[in-house]
Amino acid sequence: MRPIIILAILCLFLSPTSWSAAVPDAPEIIDNLVIYTAKKIITMEPALPEATAVAVAKGKIVAVGSLKSLSSWTNQTNSRIDRRFEGKVIMPGFIDPHVHPSLPAVLTQFAFIAPDDWSLPTGDFPGAKSPAAYIKRLKKLANQHSDKTIPFIAWGYHPLWHGTLFREELTELFPDQPVMLWHRSFHELIVNDAALNLLEVTEADLVGHPLTNWAKGHFYENGMYALIPKMPFIFDPARFGKGMQNFIQMVHQGGVTTALDMGTGVFGNPDAEINLIRHTVESSQAPARIILTPIITDFISRKRTIEQALQQIDKWRDESSHRVKFDRRFKLMIDGAIYSGLAQFKFPGYIDGHEGVWMVSKEVTQRWAQAFWDAGYQLHAHTNGDGSAEVLIDLLKTLQKNTPTVDHRLSLEHFAYTTEDQNRQLKELGAVVSANPYYHFILSDIYSDQWLGADRGNQMVRLGSLERLGVPFAFHSDSPMAPLEPLMLVSAAVNRITINGNLTGSLERVSLDAALRAITINAAWVMGYEDEIGSIRAGKKADFTILEADPYRVNPKRIKDIEIWGTVFEGTPAPIMRDD
Repeated sequence: MRPIIILAILCLFLSPTSWSAAVPDAPEIIDNLVIYTAKKIITMEPALPEATAVAVAKGKIVAVGSLKSLSSWTNQTNSRIDRRFEGKVIMPGFIDPHVHPSLPAVLTQFAFIAPDDWSLPTGDFPGAKSPAAYIKRLKKLANQHSDKTIPFIAWGYHPLWHGTLFREELTELFPDQPVMLWHRSFHELIVNDAALNLLEVTEADLVGHPLTNWAKGHFYENGMYALIPKMPFIFDPARFGKGMQNFIQMVHQGGVTTALDMGTGVFGNPDAEINLIRHTVESSQAPARIILTPIITDFISRKRTIEQALQQIDKWRDESSHRVKFDRRFKLMIDGAIYSGLAQFKFPGYIDGHEGVWMVSKEVTQRWAQAFWDAGYQLHAHTNGDGSAEVLIDLLKTLQKNTPTVDHRLSLEHFAYTTEDQNRQLKELGAVVSANPYYHFILSDIYSDQWLGADRGNQMVRLGSLERLGVPFAFHSDSPMAPLEPLMLVSAAVNRITINGNLTGSLERVSLDAALRAITINAAWVMGYEDEIGSIRAGKKADFTILEADPYRVNPKRIKDIEIWGTVFEGTPAPIMRDD
C-alpha cells in the first residue's frame, strides 16, 4: 500500500469528527443524592457485610460505606444527609416470595378463630386450642353478626384442635343462623343447613366436583369451586377493596418491599383479581411491588388450553404497571394442603389411614410443565409431602432430559416434608426451595401425635438439611398460612420451638445468617431477582427495611419481637403508622 494512502486512512480515523462518533454519549451526572446514615447497615454482601451510610438517587443505590468513604460522591454532587435512621439498623427490604393477596382480601372480611394467635389490621384474634374454646368463641362472634344477607364466616377451623364439626354438628349448634367454617388451610369450607339454604346451594351444584360431600356440607380443594360462585358477596368491590387494603397494610407492617403472588386466579376470575390488586397498590402508592404468578388450576378450571394460557399471560405481562407486574413464571399444583392432611406421603402414610389428594394428575402436570419450561418460564411447584416431592423430582428429571436447561431454578414451594435423599437430589438437579418454617411451629406437635408419628412430625421443614447440602432456600408466609412477618419465619427456623413450647427436630435448625438471607438475598435468588433486590449494593433498587434492633445481637428467641420502624421503597421512606 502506498504511503499516501496509509496517511489518508490514518487521518480519517484520527479526525475529531471520527473520534467523537466512536465514543458513546457521556453518562448523565448523578445529582440530588440522599445519604441515609444508620447505626448499622447489614448489606448481605460478603465483600462489604456492614456499613453506616448508603447513598440513594433515582430510586437506586449509588454507593455504600461510611460518610467518609462516600465523600467522593458528596464532593461532586448536590447531596443531603438524612440522619433519621442513625439509631436504627438498615437491612435489605424483606422479600416474601409466596403470598396470596386475594386470600387476606377475602378472609379479613370475617372473624379469625384459629389454633394460633393473629394480629391483623382488623384486630387481635387469640388462638383457640381446644374444642370447648373454639365453640365458645364461635358462638360469641356468631351472635355479634348482624348482616342477615350473608352467612357468618369464621376462618381458622382445624379438626385436630377443634373437634369434628361438619354439616350435622354445625346445624345442631346453629339451627337457624347460616354459618360457614373456612378451614385453617383455606382449602376447605364447611357449611350448615341454613347456609346452604341462604346461598341456594343444591346437591345438583356438586355435579362435576368430586372433592365435595353433600351430607357433610364439606367442600375441599378444587371442590370449593362448586360453592364459591354462590358467594358473590366476598367479591363485593367495597368489601374486597377494603380487604386488599388490609393485605397491603400487612405487607408494610412486616417490613416487606417485594412480594410474589404465588397463584393469581385462585377464585376463577383472574382479570378482576389482577385489576383490583393493581388499582389498590398503584392508587395508594404502596411502598412495595407485587409480582403475579399464574396458576395451572385456574386455567384448567376455566377449560383453557396450554396455548390459550401462554397467550393470556403474554397479554397480562404487557399490561404490567410499575408496582404490579407479571414476568415469566408459572405455578404447578402437585398435592393437597398440609393443613388439611391432604399432602401426599409415601409409605407408611398417615397413622389413621387416610390419604392425600393429587391436585392435578401427573400426566397433565407433565404436559403443562414441559410447555412452560420450553417457553422459558421459571416453574414453581406446590409440594408438601415426600410423595409429591418424589413426583416433582421425577418431573424435573424428565424436563432436563427433554430440554436440558442451565440455571432453571425450579422451585419446590412449601417443603413441609422431604427425605434426606430427596434433598440431595434437589441439590444435584439444581432446584431451589421456598419453604414455610411456620409449618413446624404450628403443626409439628399435633401431627406427630395424630397423623405422622414423631419421627416425621418432628422433622417437618428440614431446613438444616438444605443448609448442610448447600441448596438455596427462601422463607415465605404463604399468607395467610402464616403471619406475613418475615422475622416470625426467621424465628421459627432458627429456634424450632413449637406452638406448645417444645424444641423438636433440633438438627434441622438453621443458622441465623442463613435465615436472614432467606428473607433477603436468597429470596431474591429463588425469584431470579438477585440483580435488582435482596442486598444493599450499588446499582440495586433502594429498598430497605428499618429495624429498631440488630437481629444478629438479640436473643434468638426475641427476633420475632424486633420492632420495625418501616421501610424505604425505591429511595422513599415509609414509616409504619401506629395507634399510640
